[in-house]
Amino acid sequence: MRALFCPLSDPGYLYPATAVALETHRRGHSVAIVSSGPAARAAEEAGLTVLPPDGSYAVSGWFRSAYGQYEHVRRTVRRTRPDVLVASVLSPGALVAAEVMELPVVVLGLACHLWPHRGDGGETDPQDRAWRLDSTLDVHRALRAELGLRQVGAARQDALLGTSFLLRGHPSLEPPGAELPARVRHVGPCWWEPPADEEELHSVRSRLDRVGKPVVYVHLGRVFGGESLWPWIQRAFTGGEFQAVVELGRSAAPPGLPDAADVTAVRLPWMSPLLERSALAVSSGTSAPVLGSLLHRRPLLLSPNGGEQAVLAAACRRAGVAGVLDRTRGGDQLRTAADDDVTTGRAHRMSDELIQAKSESRAAQAVEEACR
Repeated sequence: MRALFCPLSDPGYLYPATAVALETHRRGHSVAIVSSGPAARAAEEAGLTVLPPDGSYAVSGWFRSAYGQYEHVRRTVRRTRPDVLVASVLSPGALVAAEVMELPVVVLGLACHLWPHRGDGGETDPQDRAWRLDSTLDVHRALRAELGLRQVGAARQDALLGTSFLLRGHPSLEPPGAELPARVRHVGPCWWEPPADEEELHSVRSRLDRVGKPVVYVHLGRVFGGESLWPWIQRAFTGGEFQAVVELGRSAAPPGLPDAADVTAVRLPWMSPLLERSALAVSSGTSAPVLGSLLHRRPLLLSPNGGEQAVLAAACRRAGVAGVLDRTRGGDQLRTAADDDVTTGRAHRMSDELIQAKSESRAAQAVEEACR
């Protein structure tokens, strides 16, 4: 089997695709991947064919780069002649290219299903799921119109699911009673990240050691026009019991912080060593830090804004593995969360089940099955 992986280039999408690509290669298949940075180096060292991405693979512009991605995938397919394509969610260009070139396509999704589902799960904002689906379909339809293709019919969501759609979270993150589409399945985290740079890690650890307080790992997500976490971070970690190591991700650099603030801001391609050092994690509720925290058995406090954040944060609260961050309070809630044995116990159980799922193997099997 020849597989072509065309994931979005941001780590939250590229890294899990790398995990599945490496496992698919280990199973004896020929694998090419569109990749860059440390993920590309790891793939190349393992013997995969690595192809450079262009700007159409940036998640920040997924809704305006569909045609460019479509053209890039078509050129790459002609070059590699795959039997199956693997793409990220929010990749309409890859989906349409696979259809035009008559290729099966496996879509690697996020931690939980973001679109409408059947069944009475007690969902409080089904309109938000429907709006999210409509917004995604709008981009898909616009690309089809630009290419002169027939529009999708009443199936709607099916047009975005590919041959198989893989979720990286735990089934208990879905609403009780939810019936997901037949093509959707849970595989687990598909966790991969590059090894930590020893010099960078030593620098961060030295700073944390000098402060000497217990550590909270804070992972910032996009604000989507909402409120930044920085005012709360400044209050919570100035003169308090804890210090913070703040992963900036794709967010802006921090504002000026007072000298008394026990905050270490970083922008690093890995998080595992920092999670291992931390007593708990704070996040807006995106897949990578949530799954990373659960895999490392850390309790979570979540404060969502837009995108997937509200859905995943609600899912984690419903599953009992996270609490709600109250931005009006300071750092006193951190000790309560860190000492919450019930939430921590649930996080431990979910961690064990996610690890036992052998997610990369299950995902690679789905890629193989798509060719049959």
